[in-house]
Amino acid sequence: MPDATAQAAPRGRLSRLFSRLRSVRARLLAIALLPTLIIMPAVLALVVTWWTRQFDHLLISKVAGDLTIARQYLDRLMERSDETLHALGESVAFARVAEAGDGAAMADFLDARRRAMGLDFLYLLDPQGRRVAASPPSVKDGPAATAWLVERRALEGQASTQIDIFGPDQLAHLSPELAARAHIALVPTPGAVPTARDAEDRGMVVQSGTPVQLADGTRRGALVGGILLNQNLDFIDTINDLVYRPGSLPEGSAGTATLFVGDVRVSTNVRLFEGRRALGTRVSKEVREAVLGEGRVWLDRAFVVNDWYISAYEPVVDSKGQRIGMLYVGFLEAPFLALKRASLAAVGIGFLLVALIASPVLLRWAAGIFRPLEAMNATIAQVEAGTLSARTGVAATSDEIGRVAHHLDGMLDLLQQRDAELRRWAQELDGRVAARTAELKAANAELAATQRQLVMSEKLAAIGEITAGVAHEINNPVAVIQGNLDVARDVLGPAAAPVRTEFNLIDQQVHRITIIVSKLLQFARPAEFAGHLEPVAPAEVIGDALLLVQYLLSRGEIEVARDEAATRLVLMNRVELQQVLINLMVNAAHAMPQGGDKAGTGLGLSISFTLVDRAGGTMSLASPPGQGATFAIWLPQADATTPWVG
Repeated sequence: MPDATAQAAPRGRLSRLFSRLRSVRARLLAIALLPTLIIMPAVLALVVTWWTRQFDHLLISKVAGDLTIARQYLDRLMERSDETLHALGESVAFARVAEAGDGAAMADFLDARRRAMGLDFLYLLDPQGRRVAASPPSVKDGPAATAWLVERRALEGQASTQIDIFGPDQLAHLSPELAARAHIALVPTPGAVPTARDAEDRGMVVQSGTPVQLADGTRRGALVGGILLNQNLDFIDTINDLVYRPGSLPEGSAGTATLFVGDVRVSTNVRLFEGRRALGTRVSKEVREAVLGEGRVWLDRAFVVNDWYISAYEPVVDSKGQRIGMLYVGFLEAPFLALKRASLAAVGIGFLLVALIASPVLLRWAAGIFRPLEAMNATIAQVEAGTLSARTGVAATSDEIGRVAHHLDGMLDLLQQRDAELRRWAQELDGRVAARTAELKAANAELAATQRQLVMSEKLAAIGEITAGVAHEINNPVAVIQGNLDVARDVLGPAAAPVRTEFNLIDQQVHRITIIVSKLLQFARPAEFAGHLEPVAPAEVIGDALLLVQYLLSRGEIEVARDEAATRLVLMNRVELQQVLINLMVNAAHAMPQGGDKAGTGLGLSISFTLVDRAGGTMSLASPPGQGATFAIWLPQADATTPWVG
């Protein structure tokens, strides 16, 4: 038995815990705090997550657009090189110098044009691919004079522009200055692919070739010119100025642009320290494998030299279709992260302020509901235990629950008074019976039976009075509770799903109370259901009825059209007329094509007909097929000047 007792104790505590969780207090607190502490944070988390992703996507979209602008500038540089070289080959000035057949004059002409066109080299090939004249003058024939695709196409009669990588020997054949400019010492870079090299001496060159006619007009030569992009600061700074104009980035951010030969920065405005450009630094292994290894465009954050940037890389392809380098643009990530964090902090602080302000208010409102209910529950328990003097002590406030508690105290006062009277009457009867015991021994049994019947009759009478009073007082708040519950369900809509079970339970209990109250009224005061007649203004009763069914009409999106032409009073019990109108309105709402279920028992119409008939009136129905139904009610006029008012 000790084991059974020990097992029963935890079960008892769990039972009490579940009972408290099922209490009105717990439910009201859950209803009050659920939107603020659970639903709102969940929605806020979803919104913040979506906004963060959209913010990051916007940054990636911006850097992708920046990369497009940089690529377009590089393409335009190639187009301009092709156009200017073609225009030079077709010019009258070139034709005159070519007709003269003077090599020195051609060299001087090419040198002047090279400087004017901003080219790093410019030379003329004969049909066999030998250099006839060149600028700068130090250009010499190399071991493979027609190694480049643009040279071969030009000699075949087709102009073209390509990007190619020149080795140090090829650059030296063009000009020792170009070979020196292409040579860049490598700077150790964290995260880069390990290498044994200590310098990058290859050059990325934009070169164009166009066919030209030589001196005799029958032989075709080629005019070839190009620009070395290594350490071409004008080229890279122009890209940066085009992409990141003043005001295009938030304060504190900086835009950068870079041209890579392989994975080495050969032209960049990324800074190391003291304004020194990060020439010779290398890209990270991850970016190198994605862009140069797989040929993908990189659009993501990346660590650039010494900080994180929102970056865009794309491969640069030579005339053979091989990936020889990368074009990069990007901007500093830190200011955007600061902006994102500040925005999230503002949202979080705003939510906390709302929660701190709203939660006490909601708790106070909830307490105003469950405290009177708890007081009534405790009082009823004391009365059931025999303490008839127990009272709720709730003042008659303006809300329905407070008024119900106050009326309960009044009814308990009446109950205590009637109980005292019954006890006094019982004592009087006992005294009389005792005084006449000696005289009425023969009738003692009959007297005792009579006494019991009297006591029971008085108790039943008192209970009937109390029951009728309680039923009348409970009907109104029960109707209000049911109406507000329906309104709450409609207003919350899908948000009411977590408490759908509780709402259904309240519906069942309210319906049960209504049935019990109705039966008690019929038992306690059956005569009250046959109401007295009184003068009634139809418009006022219609307004009251519409107010009571307003929630049903709103739920079904039903519009009510009123045509009030009555100017006289009718003779009928006001409550019964209101009941008739409510029955008709509810039936009409249920019969609406979109708002009702077209289901019912017909009991409301039967009751309505009975009530109208009892008041001396008539009720008729006209329902043409497909045109709805019209109910007509005719009632006696109150002053009897005109017998009927419709």
